[in-house]
Amino acid sequence: MRIEIVTDTYRPDVNGVAMTLGKLVDGLRARGHLVYVLHTAPEEGQGEVKLQSLPLLGYPEVRFGFPKKGKLLKRWQKKRPDALYVATESLLGFSAMKVARRLGIPTIAGFHTNFHHYMKQYHLGKMQNAALAYLRRVHDMANCTLVPSEDVKSMLERDGFNNIKLMGRGVDTTLFSPDKRSAELRMRWGARPSTPVAMVVGRLAPEKNLELAMEAFRMMRQKVPDMQFVVVGGGPMRDRLKQEHRHVHFVGVQQGTALATHYASADILLFPSETETFGNVLLEGMASGMVTVSYNYAAARQHVVDGVNGLVATKGDAFEFLQKAEQAVDLRGLNHLRQRACRDTQKLGWNEITRQFESHLQEVIRQNGRGKQSSKTRKPMNVRTLFLSDLHLGSHDSKAREVVDVLKHTRCEKVVLNGDIIDGWALKRGSKWKKIHTRVVRMLLKKMEKEESEVVYLRGNHDDFLQQFLAMELGRLRCRNEIVHVAADGRKFLVLHGDGFDAVSTDFKWMAVLGSFGYDALLRFNRVYNRYRSWRGKEYYSVSKAIKGRVKSAVNFVGKYEEKLVELAVKRNCDGIICGHIHTPADEVIDGVHYLNSGDWVETLSCVVEHHDGRMEVLYYHDFLERTRKNQDPEIDVIEQKLPEQEWEVSGGLFDRDRIEEDEKMGLFS
Repeated sequence: MRIEIVTDTYRPDVNGVAMTLGKLVDGLRARGHLVYVLHTAPEEGQGEVKLQSLPLLGYPEVRFGFPKKGKLLKRWQKKRPDALYVATESLLGFSAMKVARRLGIPTIAGFHTNFHHYMKQYHLGKMQNAALAYLRRVHDMANCTLVPSEDVKSMLERDGFNNIKLMGRGVDTTLFSPDKRSAELRMRWGARPSTPVAMVVGRLAPEKNLELAMEAFRMMRQKVPDMQFVVVGGGPMRDRLKQEHRHVHFVGVQQGTALATHYASADILLFPSETETFGNVLLEGMASGMVTVSYNYAAARQHVVDGVNGLVATKGDAFEFLQKAEQAVDLRGLNHLRQRACRDTQKLGWNEITRQFESHLQEVIRQNGRGKQSSKTRKPMNVRTLFLSDLHLGSHDSKAREVVDVLKHTRCEKVVLNGDIIDGWALKRGSKWKKIHTRVVRMLLKKMEKEESEVVYLRGNHDDFLQQFLAMELGRLRCRNEIVHVAADGRKFLVLHGDGFDAVSTDFKWMAVLGSFGYDALLRFNRVYNRYRSWRGKEYYSVSKAIKGRVKSAVNFVGKYEEKLVELAVKRNCDGIICGHIHTPADEVIDGVHYLNSGDWVETLSCVVEHHDGRMEVLYYHDFLERTRKNQDPEIDVIEQKLPEQEWEVSGGLFDRDRIEEDEKMGLFS
């Protein structure tokens, strides 16, 4: 398998996540897999790609990667991995998830850190729900999430996470062993052969509950005055703790053999943290022959039996933890705990954990493969005529990808492009034409050539450059200002873009261009605002819809616009009219005239379809997805596997198919 891992921490970083990933990568490579790691660590080794990151303010040991959607897309389009593992939920990880979904790459997410639980320790308790909502949003994009313990699995399931699977952690028993004990190192600590040494290992940060460890040190020293205390690790609390507890040896970050020697040279490991997803240091201490004192959750719940191979207190009970710490001072009486801990960790090697990880990767690849195979048989929706308007190809907010999906999975005799298909105004302002925009054009050409569909392109105000080509015919392509469409049931519909009934667009073009610029600015604001709402766990909110609903002049404009078009249909002796322009989908009868507006593919993602019996209908993209899904094997969710993205960006806001219903009939006139 070709496997790529995206993470904000990796070797030589010193933390549980970096250590775990390093072991998994080594194990997978030893089993013959091709593994690449995309990380933000300070050094770049073979088979690794270093990405940009930003250190956390006041905590430089922790870095957050920047989103790299473009770079990852280009990389994976060139060489697609068989599976992706995203280990951290930063903006880098989130962007990797989005690209993987777009390309259909099987993805597993790792839940290594309870970030949302850290909020209280950093005086950000009010942000806990927002952080949880963000984590849930990220993990819902993966095929499954791997967690290290049953405690974490139960917690995430209670919090609404889906597809949670268990994968434990291992310990390198050849590295961590009582044989590494060093009398010289103990002498440097001021410990005689019989003097107990208690140790804390890990990040010196608020979430590690280090004040409780310092209190345990104080109580243990009252019982054994010459007892020594050692703290291994670095972090934002190191300087303050060192200043306040001068009798404690702060030895900094230790790695490899040096770390193993520190473990083995001490006797008692205090592990007071209440926010771990696992706690690798606990297994390392047990393998090193230490008496461990911990709370009964995560790694301790899985591997420690109180009074048998360690000492365990009820989680959250600080008084009981201190009692267990005092009990640990009696090393002779607890020698059997140390021996049993060593024996129990011998069977927790990383080979078995790597095999589990490999199995999870193979499973999501098999699941994805079934989805791919079934998607080839996806039956298109069959209609007589498809009316599309306001695609605005060339603008940043065009939902061209969804347009391609509709064209690809729709069979029809005629496609009517009802204006503003190519946004010439946006291109003049410097907007970029993307490959996906070209793909829309290619899909239309394919429909004319291979499916023998007729394509009618009606001029709009944003593609007014088309005026010089009217009326033009190239094979099955016709360019017109307007047409009269005769439905299968004999009804006649006048079809035109509708900008001619917008006085601003016709008489004051400079004002229309200025308004278009303002609309683009509003969409940019909408994207930023809805990303913030998404991060806070709130649902999508359309600013443009709110403005249209509350600004009286906008409401009056839409009403008068519809009335004028209905009057035109009557004058032309037509039974109905189909237009676009104002980005407001509509299907209603006004004074006996069937008024239809196809909406747009910037905000509402809607179109008009004519069925083979002549029935007209406004169809939204989520309707299209549901109807094509009904053509599938009901046991296979093709949409999730085949479509580039299950979530769409509408003005930058992320929302699912349930939330898209709130976007009906929204948008400002261009």
